[in-house]
Amino acid sequence: MDIDHIFIFTDDNGKVADELVDFGLTEGSNRIHVGQGTTNRKFYFDNFFFEILWVHDETELKSERTMPTGLWQRAEFKSNRFSPFGLCIVNADETEKLFEKAFKYQPDYFPQGLEIDILKNEHQPDLPWTFRLPFKGQKHYENEPTKHLNGISVLTNAIFEYQSIAQDTFPDHFKNQDNIQFIKSTRHWLNLVFDNRKQGKKKVFEKLSLTIEY
Repeated sequence: MDIDHIFIFTDDNGKVADELVDFGLTEGSNRIHVGQGTTNRKFYFDNFFFEILWVHDETELKSERTMPTGLWQRAEFKSNRFSPFGLCIVNADETEKLFEKAFKYQPDYFPQGLEIDILKNEHQPDLPWTFRLPFKGQKHYENEPTKHLNGISVLTNAIFEYQSIAQDTFPDHFKNQDNIQFIKSTRHWLNLVFDNRKQGKKKVFEKLSLTIEY
Protein backbone atom coordinates (compact mmCIF):
# COMPACT_ATOMS: atom_id res chain seq x y z
CA MET A 1 0.00 0.00 0.00
CA ASP A 2 1.16 3.51 -0.79
CA ILE A 3 0.64 6.73 1.12
CA ASP A 4 -1.24 9.56 -0.56
CA HIS A 5 -0.75 11.99 2.31
CA ILE A 6 -0.57 12.36 6.08
CA PHE A 7 -2.09 15.07 8.24
CA ILE A 8 -1.12 16.29 11.70
CA PHE A 9 -3.71 18.17 13.76
CA THR A 10 -2.48 21.26 15.60
CA ASP A 11 -4.11 23.81 17.86
CA ASP A 12 -2.20 26.99 17.01
CA ASN A 13 -3.88 27.89 13.71
CA GLY A 14 -1.05 26.34 11.76
CA LYS A 15 1.71 28.61 13.05
CA VAL A 16 3.88 25.60 13.89
CA ALA A 17 4.29 25.01 10.14
CA ASP A 18 6.71 27.94 10.20
CA GLU A 19 9.18 25.57 11.86
CA LEU A 20 9.00 23.34 8.80
CA VAL A 21 9.69 26.30 6.52
CA ASP A 22 12.68 27.28 8.68
CA PHE A 23 13.88 23.69 8.39
CA GLY A 24 14.12 24.12 4.64
CA LEU A 25 10.81 22.81 3.33
CA THR A 26 9.06 24.69 0.53
CA GLU A 27 5.42 25.32 1.37
CA GLY A 28 2.75 24.44 -1.19
CA SER A 29 -0.84 25.54 -1.55
CA ASN A 30 -3.39 25.57 1.25
CA ARG A 31 -7.13 25.15 1.33
CA ILE A 32 -10.25 25.40 3.45
CA HIS A 33 -12.27 22.19 3.60
CA VAL A 34 -15.66 23.74 2.95
CA GLY A 35 -18.34 22.42 5.29
CA GLN A 36 -15.84 20.38 7.31
CA GLY A 37 -14.50 23.16 9.50
CA THR A 38 -10.80 22.52 8.86
CA THR A 39 -8.04 24.24 6.93
CA ASN A 40 -4.39 23.44 6.27
CA ARG A 41 -0.84 24.25 5.22
CA LYS A 42 0.77 21.67 2.93
CA PHE A 43 4.22 20.41 1.96
CA TYR A 44 4.67 18.32 -1.20
CA PHE A 45 7.29 15.74 -2.10
CA ASP A 46 7.91 13.47 -5.07
CA ASN A 47 5.58 10.71 -3.87
CA PHE A 48 3.26 12.19 -1.21
CA PHE A 49 2.44 15.31 0.80
CA PHE A 50 1.72 16.09 4.40
CA GLU A 51 -0.49 18.75 5.83
CA ILE A 52 -0.67 20.71 9.04
CA LEU A 53 -4.37 20.72 9.89
CA TRP A 54 -6.42 22.80 12.29
CA VAL A 55 -10.00 23.78 13.09
CA HIS A 56 -11.26 27.07 11.73
CA ASP A 57 -14.99 26.50 12.27
CA GLU A 58 -16.00 24.22 15.15
CA THR A 59 -19.69 24.43 14.20
CA GLU A 60 -18.94 22.86 10.82
CA LEU A 61 -16.64 20.27 12.36
CA LYS A 62 -19.40 19.16 14.73
CA SER A 63 -22.22 19.44 12.22
CA GLU A 64 -24.66 16.62 11.48
CA ARG A 65 -22.65 15.67 8.39
CA THR A 66 -19.11 15.88 9.74
CA MET A 67 -19.37 14.84 13.39
CA PRO A 68 -20.00 11.12 12.61
CA THR A 69 -16.57 10.96 10.94
CA GLY A 70 -14.86 11.28 14.32
CA LEU A 71 -12.57 13.95 12.94
CA TRP A 72 -13.46 16.25 15.83
CA GLN A 73 -11.97 13.73 18.26
CA ARG A 74 -8.63 14.04 16.47
CA ALA A 75 -8.82 17.82 16.71
CA GLU A 76 -9.20 17.53 20.50
CA PHE A 77 -6.13 15.30 20.84
CA LYS A 78 -4.65 17.28 23.73
CA SER A 79 -7.64 16.66 25.99
CA ASN A 80 -8.79 13.17 24.96
CA ARG A 81 -5.49 11.43 24.08
CA PHE A 82 -6.60 10.54 20.55
CA SER A 83 -3.82 10.41 17.98
CA PRO A 84 -3.51 13.70 16.06
CA PHE A 85 -2.46 11.88 12.89
CA GLY A 86 -4.38 11.04 9.77
CA LEU A 87 -3.15 8.51 7.22
CA CYS A 88 -4.51 8.62 3.67
CA ILE A 89 -3.84 5.44 1.69
CA VAL A 90 -3.78 5.53 -2.11
CA ASN A 91 -7.02 4.03 -3.42
CA ALA A 92 -6.00 0.78 -5.13
CA ASP A 93 -7.40 -2.75 -5.42
CA GLU A 94 -5.09 -4.00 -2.67
CA THR A 95 -6.80 -1.67 -0.16
CA GLU A 96 -10.25 -3.24 -0.52
CA LYS A 97 -9.86 -5.59 2.44
CA LEU A 98 -8.61 -2.82 4.71
CA PHE A 99 -11.59 -0.60 3.92
CA GLU A 100 -14.31 -3.23 3.56
CA LYS A 101 -16.11 -1.96 6.68
CA ALA A 102 -15.23 1.70 6.25
CA PHE A 103 -17.50 4.59 7.20
CA LYS A 104 -18.67 6.48 4.10
CA TYR A 105 -18.31 10.26 4.25
CA GLN A 106 -19.67 12.61 1.60
CA PRO A 107 -17.86 15.94 2.14
CA ASP A 108 -19.29 19.20 0.84
CA TYR A 109 -16.08 19.89 -1.06
CA PHE A 110 -16.46 16.79 -3.29
CA PRO A 111 -19.19 16.33 -5.93
CA GLN A 112 -22.15 14.22 -4.85
CA GLY A 113 -21.35 10.51 -5.06
CA LEU A 114 -17.63 10.89 -4.35
CA GLU A 115 -17.29 9.52 -0.83
CA ILE A 116 -14.26 9.16 1.42
CA ASP A 117 -13.79 5.76 3.08
CA ILE A 118 -12.81 6.24 6.73
CA LEU A 119 -11.50 3.95 9.45
CA LYS A 120 -12.14 6.07 12.52
CA ASN A 121 -10.24 3.75 14.87
CA GLU A 122 -12.33 5.26 17.66
CA HIS A 123 -11.93 2.11 19.75
CA GLN A 124 -8.18 2.23 19.11
CA PRO A 125 -7.63 5.98 19.41
CA ASP A 126 -3.84 5.70 19.59
CA LEU A 127 -3.89 4.71 15.93
CA PRO A 128 -4.30 7.24 13.12
CA TRP A 129 -7.59 8.25 11.56
CA THR A 130 -7.15 6.29 8.32
CA PHE A 131 -8.88 6.94 5.02
CA ARG A 132 -8.79 6.72 1.24
CA LEU A 133 -10.10 9.17 -1.33
CA PRO A 134 -12.60 8.17 -4.04
CA PHE A 135 -10.03 8.69 -6.79
CA LYS A 136 -8.12 5.61 -7.94
CA GLY A 137 -4.34 5.64 -8.08
CA GLN A 138 -1.66 8.09 -6.98
CA LYS A 139 -2.46 11.71 -7.73
CA HIS A 140 0.19 13.92 -9.31
CA TYR A 141 0.45 17.51 -8.15
CA GLU A 142 2.28 19.12 -11.06
CA ASN A 143 1.60 22.68 -9.92
CA GLU A 144 2.96 22.17 -6.40
CA PRO A 145 6.60 22.74 -5.36
CA THR A 146 8.53 19.56 -4.56
CA LYS A 147 12.07 20.96 -4.39
CA HIS A 148 13.28 21.76 -0.88
CA LEU A 149 16.34 23.63 0.38
CA ASN A 150 17.36 20.70 2.60
CA GLY A 151 17.37 18.30 -0.36
CA ILE A 152 14.54 16.06 0.86
CA SER A 153 12.75 14.33 -1.99
CA VAL A 154 11.09 10.90 -1.57
CA LEU A 155 9.29 9.44 1.45
CA THR A 156 10.62 5.94 2.01
CA ASN A 157 9.03 5.04 5.35
CA ALA A 158 6.37 6.32 7.74
CA ILE A 159 6.54 4.90 11.26
CA PHE A 160 3.63 5.52 13.62
CA GLU A 161 4.25 5.03 17.33
CA TYR A 162 1.19 4.07 19.35
CA GLN A 163 0.51 2.98 22.89
CA SER A 164 -0.31 -0.65 23.59
CA ILE A 165 -4.06 -1.20 23.47
CA ALA A 166 -6.38 -4.18 23.78
CA GLN A 167 -7.62 -4.53 20.20
CA ASP A 168 -4.76 -3.73 17.89
CA THR A 169 -5.70 -5.80 14.82
CA PHE A 170 -5.50 -2.76 12.52
CA PRO A 171 -1.67 -2.84 12.29
CA ASP A 172 -1.88 -6.45 11.09
CA HIS A 173 -2.90 -5.12 7.68
CA PHE A 174 0.51 -3.48 7.37
CA LYS A 175 2.75 -6.32 8.54
CA ASN A 176 4.14 -6.93 5.06
CA GLN A 177 4.51 -3.26 4.16
CA ASP A 178 7.98 -1.79 3.98
CA ASN A 179 6.86 1.83 3.76
CA ILE A 180 4.25 1.95 6.56
CA GLN A 181 4.98 0.64 10.04
CA PHE A 182 3.30 0.69 13.44
CA ILE A 183 5.32 0.18 16.60
CA LYS A 184 4.12 0.10 20.20
CA SER A 185 5.43 2.94 22.30
CA THR A 186 4.60 5.16 25.26
CA ARG A 187 3.65 8.11 23.07
CA HIS A 188 1.87 9.31 19.95
CA TRP A 189 4.67 10.01 17.49
CA LEU A 190 5.32 10.01 13.76
CA ASN A 191 8.69 9.27 12.17
CA LEU A 192 9.05 10.16 8.50
CA VAL A 193 12.08 8.72 6.70
CA PHE A 194 13.11 10.36 3.43
CA ASP A 195 15.52 9.15 0.75
CA ASN A 196 16.55 6.14 2.87
CA ARG A 197 18.38 8.52 5.25
CA LYS A 198 21.09 9.18 2.63
CA GLN A 199 22.17 12.46 4.28
CA GLY A 200 22.38 10.85 7.71
CA LYS A 201 20.51 13.72 9.37
CA LYS A 202 17.54 14.00 11.72
CA LYS A 203 15.27 16.79 12.91
CA VAL A 204 12.77 16.60 15.78
CA PHE A 205 9.65 18.79 15.89
CA GLU A 206 8.33 18.46 19.42
CA LYS A 207 5.17 20.52 18.85
CA LEU A 208 4.18 18.24 15.99
CA SER A 209 5.22 14.96 17.64
CA LEU A 210 7.27 14.45 14.51
CA THR A 211 10.78 13.30 13.63
CA ILE A 212 12.13 13.66 10.11
CA GLU A 213 15.11 11.53 9.13
CA TYR A 214 16.83 12.16 5.80
